[in-house]
Amino acid sequence: MKSRTTTNTTNVVLPSWVARSVTGLMTTITIAGAGFSALVMTTKAEEAPATNGLVETLSPSGQSNVTIHETLGELEKSPEKQITFPGVKSLFEGRFDLYREDDGQFVRRIVVPKKAAPGKPWVWRARFWRHAPEFDLAMLEEGYHVVYCDVIGLLGNPKAVRRWNAYYQLLVEKYGFAKKPVLEGMSRGGMIVYNWAIANPDKVAAIYGDAPVMHVGSWPGFGSRLLERSYGFKSQEELAAWKGNPIDNLKPLADAKIPIIHVVGDRDKVVPVSENTAIAQKRYQEMGGVFEVIHKKDAGHQHGLKDPTPIVEFIRKNCGVK
Repeated sequence: MKSRTTTNTTNVVLPSWVARSVTGLMTTITIAGAGFSALVMTTKAEEAPATNGLVETLSPSGQSNVTIHETLGELEKSPEKQITFPGVKSLFEGRFDLYREDDGQFVRRIVVPKKAAPGKPWVWRARFWRHAPEFDLAMLEEGYHVVYCDVIGLLGNPKAVRRWNAYYQLLVEKYGFAKKPVLEGMSRGGMIVYNWAIANPDKVAAIYGDAPVMHVGSWPGFGSRLLERSYGFKSQEELAAWKGNPIDNLKPLADAKIPIIHVVGDRDKVVPVSENTAIAQKRYQEMGGVFEVIHKKDAGHQHGLKDPTPIVEFIRKNCGVK
C-alpha cells in the first residue's frame, strides 16, 4: 500500500485506551466512538511503539483546523474512555473483567462488557451472585454492565433500600451509568428488587424476576423468621399485619409503566407460583402494566434459562436503554 505523505509530521503521545492493530510497516489506529483514524509509521511490526508514533494523517470526522494536541485532549475526556473501577480485578466466567470491592461491611461487584452500549445501560443483580449466569452473560454481550451490591440477610428492608440508593447514586453520578437499570432478582432477591423499585419507580427500566419472593406469607417457617429478624417484628401478629410485601404495592410500578418479566417453575414448592407471581401478574395487568411470565412446566425452584434469549428480547422490546 502506498501511503500519502503530508508536509508536516508530528510526534503524538496516544492515550493508553486507543486500540492498535499492527499490519506490516503501517499501524492503523482507531479511536472508538470519536470518528478518528490515523496512520502511524513504524519500522517493524514488532517494534511498533506502545504509546508513541509518527502520525501521517489524523482526520476528525466533521471537523477542520483542529490541532492534534487539542483533539487528543478532548478525547481523554470522552465518555467512551475505558473506566477502571475500584476493587480487586478478576474475570467473570473467564470472559469479562470483574471488579470486586469489599469495605469490610458489604461487597460490591461490577462486570464490564467488552464494549459498552450507548448510554451505558446496566443490569442490577440481587443475591445469589454467579448462580445461573446465562442472562448476565447475554446482557454483557449486549453491552450492559452487570452490577451487584450485597444485601444478604436484609430481605429488602429499609436498610437494604438505603444501601442500594447510595450505590445507585455513585454509579450514575461518578461513572455515568444509565439512570434506569434493569433489575434482576432471584428467589428472596425479589424482595430488594421490588422494594427498591417501589421506592424509586422513576429509576427502573425493567424488572426480571426469577421465581421471586413477592409475599413472605407464602414462605412460612424460615421465611417468617428471617423477616422478623430483618424488619424487627415483635410477634407473628405484627408480621401478619405487615403491608410491605411487593405483591401489595405494585401501583407505583404500573404508574411508571415499568415492564416486568418473570421466569418460574410450575412445580416450585419453595416460592409457589400461585401465591406469588400469578397474583402479581393478575394485579399488574389489571392496572394496565406489562407483565409476562415464562413457565417451566416440570421445574421446581430452579433458576434461569439455558437460553436466555426470550428474556433479552423482552428487554430489547420493552425498554432499550433508559
